[in-house]
Amino acid sequence: MLDDRYALAHRLYPYARSADQDARGAVHHPVVIIGGGPVGMAAALDLGLKGIPALVLDDHEGVGEGSRAICFAKRTLEICDRLGCGDPMVEKGVVWNLGKVFHGEEKVFEFNLLAEGGHRRPAFINLQQPYFEKHLVDRIRAAQDAGAPIEIRGKNRVAALEPAEDGARLEVATPEGAYAITADWVLACDGAGSPTRKALGLGFTGKVFRDSFLIADVRMKADFPTERWFWFDPPFRDAGASALLHKQPDDIWRIDFQIGWDVDRETELQEDRIRARIDAMLGAGVEYELVWTSIYTFQCRRMASFRQGRVLFVGDSAHQVSPFGARGANGGLQDADNLCWKLAAVMQGEAPETLLDSYDAERGAASDENILNSTRSTDFIIPKSEQSRLFRDAVLQLSRHHDFARPFVNSGRLSQPCVYDGSGLNTADALEGGPRVTRPGAPAPDAALGNGFLLDRLGNDFVLLALGCDAPELPDLRVVSVAAPGADIAERYLGDAPRGLYLIRPDQHVVARWLEATPAEITNARDRAMGREATP
Repeated sequence: MLDDRYALAHRLYPYARSADQDARGAVHHPVVIIGGGPVGMAAALDLGLKGIPALVLDDHEGVGEGSRAICFAKRTLEICDRLGCGDPMVEKGVVWNLGKVFHGEEKVFEFNLLAEGGHRRPAFINLQQPYFEKHLVDRIRAAQDAGAPIEIRGKNRVAALEPAEDGARLEVATPEGAYAITADWVLACDGAGSPTRKALGLGFTGKVFRDSFLIADVRMKADFPTERWFWFDPPFRDAGASALLHKQPDDIWRIDFQIGWDVDRETELQEDRIRARIDAMLGAGVEYELVWTSIYTFQCRRMASFRQGRVLFVGDSAHQVSPFGARGANGGLQDADNLCWKLAAVMQGEAPETLLDSYDAERGAASDENILNSTRSTDFIIPKSEQSRLFRDAVLQLSRHHDFARPFVNSGRLSQPCVYDGSGLNTADALEGGPRVTRPGAPAPDAALGNGFLLDRLGNDFVLLALGCDAPELPDLRVVSVAAPGADIAERYLGDAPRGLYLIRPDQHVVARWLEATPAEITNARDRAMGREATP
């Protein structure tokens, strides 16, 4: 079901015949991205802004139906700020930081995901995936006008892929017949059902949880606050079920109902049955319009390796998690954020190809972390035994009155960026007394800085952040100096240290920090982060 607001943004890149279809042989492209969802578009934008030609092949002509991914985390918004499209997303989205958990009719507790100040972005916004994708495409159009080498081809489906040591050959199907192209690199951003993964005979390992959830997007005027509400055993559903309520733009509300495993999906998607569930939740006499509905199951699975030679898997094509916790789209955007600067460095001759192995290592670890959190959430929401259910209900009862029990309540541990502890790109921590939150491998946290914010100053290249000290002069390394760090920066970056130097990589993760450092030490840390051998 698709209403007019979604339809207006639906056909963003209609099919048009390309010059490649009239070429005598297979035309070559540096990077081909398979899939035009949020991850594929973010990757194309990131590469294009770095001067790397990127061709997106999408089997559709724009954004899909329904809300799908709606919760976009602070880290994702910061990535979008770096790409130049964060502002319109936040302006359109519904901002929220507060969540509430209910057991039956009673509120168990509430939580604030961003209690501290000094951040440009909120903990989360709710924004329907079609809008999120449209903002990315709008930014790509602006970048194209400014000369960024990005091309999008709608109704271009990759029908066959032949990997080679130096790239790949692709057979592309269109409404006007097939054509062939070659590529140095292929990014498979083609979703959980990834035809690319299947074409290469690659699979997933993990588990599928035996339960189903019904999504209903509902348009209505309601007095519910802009918060995340989650019910265990809601009074309007059968015992043992759960439900979730979220507000979206345009007076759309997302409702998720747990409906069980052994259900007839066709029956459950009938309008009268869906309305019966919603009426029981909202009460009699509430007027609303059904906008879109779907049914999904929980899956926590991943590929053994995200890099297969010159083919790199990004987002849902590489890993899947349950939707509770908002780790799917957010994790996929962080995949692209991690990969693109490395691929650009390799293609521009600044780094060896082996640097791309760190993409698999770092994002594989992040995927394992997301799957672990998602599995624990699912186990709590869907107990596997009577003993598990008794434990869950006891935790919920205790949480109403005792703070110590509340961390055990798990209605979906919400997305947090991974810290790349143990990454081979990091340099050993040399800032004694430095806060753990900014240790090597961590994403740089935002902080108020004069009339702006720190992350805006860091940008999208390697940068040396000097706090309360002078920075050594190095060629080709930009310096951001903060002579008198304010309270936010001091708390998040200095801790007990009187001053500090931070080397931060293009995806704004910390790779090294020191109380003081020589030019050689900084150069070695940057070489290590680029996968180059450090000078003794």
